Amino acid sequence: MTTAPSKVGVVGGGRMGAGIAQVFAALGARVTIAESGDRDAALGRVTTGLQRAAERDKLGGRTPEDVAARVTVVAGIEDLPGDADLVVEAVPEIIDLKLGVLHRVESAVGPACVIASNTSSLSIASLAAALDDPTRLVGMHFFNPVPASTLVEIIRTDATDGAVVERVREWVRLLGKQEVLVNDSPGFATSRLGVCLGLEAIRMLEEGVADAESIDRAMELGYRHPMGPLRSTDLVGLDVRLAIAEHLAATLGERFAPPQLLRDMVARGDLGRKTGRGFHTWS
Repeated sequence: MTTAPSKVGVVGGGRMGAGIAQVFAALGARVTIAESGDRDAALGRVTTGLQRAAERDKLGGRTPEDVAARVTVVAGIEDLPGDADLVVEAVPEIIDLKLGVLHRVESAVGPACVIASNTSSLSIASLAAALDDPTRLVGMHFFNPVPASTLVEIIRTDATDGAVVERVREWVRLLGKQEVLVNDSPGFATSRLGVCLGLEAIRMLEEGVADAESIDRAMELGYRHPMGPLRSTDLVGLDVRLAIAEHLAATLGERFAPPQLLRDMVARGDLGRKTGRGFHTWS
């Protein structure tokens, strides 16, 4: 049986990276976050998440301070532990940025380390081009907010070592989450379906079919979705959803072309929860 990773690296200390760091630290790993920007803010996201987890009694009696003591934030990828069991990149959805990060990660860690990308839409096989050993690269697509979400989408390529996939599946289960395993394809399963629904909801709003609250309630009450597609877009970030839609439109066709309303909202900075305003208003 696969044991929990003892040392985990996370590249990127934003909302997703901090959430990934939090859940592995809560599992018992020593976690190192590589964040080239505001390191204090990255650590603050982890500690805030741990405090919320403690309020929901999700830390098994441990204090947020005890778990946070397992998390270190460093400035450079080169400062990640060389004996890490797993490194997850969680930087923005820019392929050149991710390629550079993955290349530097491979140079920083040992040959037994599993390297994962948290990309929500980019081809894992394309990202594997950055590595000398593509057999150890796998997609680990976490969902926002990471601590509360139960799903991790695992993406394998033709080159991914089957043993790597099995290790990652076991780690996901040890986190208390459930995995779905998909083959490498643009948008995988979740982003492809989620973006398709989200874009049509935006078109409906654009065309005046109904207001945002009604569109979301229709899917929540009629189809038992826990969150409507427009509120979900707010949570993901309108800029993130736009980037994914543009990538899917380029690879899969015009059915994923972003509506003008989405482009306009991103241009004026209405990005969803992280800015306080999107299709809904957030406090």
